[in-house]
Amino acid sequence: MYGNTLMSNPQTQISKYERIPEVGSGTPANTEGWALLEAAKRLASAIMHGEETGEKTTNARKTALRLNWRLWTIFQAELSIEDSPVPDDIRLNMLTLCKFVDKHSVGCLANPTADRIRVLIDINRNIAAGLLQIAEDDEVAQSGDNGTPENPPVPSGRLETEA
Repeated sequence: MYGNTLMSNPQTQISKYERIPEVGSGTPANTEGWALLEAAKRLASAIMHGEETGEKTTNARKTALRLNWRLWTIFQAELSIEDSPVPDDIRLNMLTLCKFVDKHSVGCLANPTADRIRVLIDINRNIAAGLLQIAEDDEVAQSGDNGTPENPPVPSGRLETEA
């Protein structure tokens, strides 16, 4: 979406989203899943930019880590409101995961090694998979599809990491 305005500097590429979902293109779960995958992509890109000890690499990693941490802070704030629409068991598990991401992010900022960052990438990808499945389930439910043989119903389970 930013076209040619992105420079070749990895830090610039990490700090801006190259593409963003169109307004009205899905459910909140779909948008949240997209954001987690985008942050995971930024973290993975930062890992691949060079040597562990290079200053540019360290700065790119820290920029991607801060972006990811901001995203998780938004989730934490949304899950902390009293009238949250998220079921209590999932909300508490996600808040616990938010706390882990907070602590792990601080450790990563102090020592941004590839192995430590991969933990956050895996968390983002797993939670995104669950959110995107929820979005797909919602779309199937809204379409009124009752599961014909050509189009069986989609299971409505949550991610095991959310339980």
